[in-house]
Amino acid sequence: MSRHQGRTVLVSGAGSGIGAAIAQRYCEEGAVVAILDADEQRARDQAERLQAQGYHVAWHQADVADFDQCEQACAQLESILGPIDTLINNAGVSPKHNGQAAPIWQMDPAEWNRVVAINLTGAFNLSRLLSPGMVERRFGRIVSMSSVAGSAYLPLVAAHYSATKAAIIGFTRHLAGELGPYGITVNALAPGRIETPLLKTVAAEANQAVIDETPLGRLGQPSEVADAACFLTSRDSNFVTGQVLDVAGGWLMR
Repeated sequence: MSRHQGRTVLVSGAGSGIGAAIAQRYCEEGAVVAILDADEQRARDQAERLQAQGYHVAWHQADVADFDQCEQACAQLESILGPIDTLINNAGVSPKHNGQAAPIWQMDPAEWNRVVAINLTGAFNLSRLLSPGMVERRFGRIVSMSSVAGSAYLPLVAAHYSATKAAIIGFTRHLAGELGPYGITVNALAPGRIETPLLKTVAAEANQAVIDETPLGRLGQPSEVADAACFLTSRDSNFVTGQVLDVAGGWLMR
C-alpha cells in the first residue's frame, strides 16, 4: 500500500505497543516516519528495526510533557526528514498499583499532574509546534489518542486517565474548527482494550470482563488501531474532521 507516499509522519510514544504498530503501518504505506519516545533505547531499537526493513525512519528521545524537549526533537527530526505534515499524538500513560488504578481518595497529586502532562499537555506541545508549518503549507493531518474511557466509566483506569482522554475529545474538536480553514484535518481515536504489553499490569480476570462485554468477543490488536490512524490521515478521509473514531469492538454499545 502507498496511501501515504510522500508524507512525513511523527508518531509519539512510538517505541512500543500501539505507537510502534502505527509507525510500522505508516512505513508500509510509503511514509517517512519520525519516532518519538521518552525511552531512548526503545526509540532507537524501533527505528533500527524499521530501518533494517528498508524504511526511511529517524528517531528522537523526548518527554512529550516538556515543551523544550519537544521543540528540540521536532527541529532535529524535520532537519533530517523534512517538514512533518502528519502528527499522531499517541504518547500516554495509565499508572497502576499492583494491577489496580488508584481511586481518587488515594491518588497522589504528583501522579495526577504527571498523567495530565503526558496525555493532554503532550498533545498540545506537539500540535503547537507542528501546526504553524501545516498552516503555512495549507495542509496537515493530526490524530490524537483518546479512549473509550473518555466517554464511559471504565474501572480499569483512574480518574486522571479518563479526564485526559475526555479532554482530548474537546481538544480535537476545537482544533478541527480552528485549523480546518487551512486544509488541516484533526481527528481522534478511542481504542477499547488493546492487547499490548501494558495488559500484563492488569489482572487476567479484569481483561476477561472487558472481553465478555465486547460484542466482537475479543481484545483489539495494535495493528487495528494503526489501520484506523492511517485511514484518518489518508485521502480516503479528506472530508472527515472533528471526529472520534471508536476502535473498541463495539464495547461502547453495551
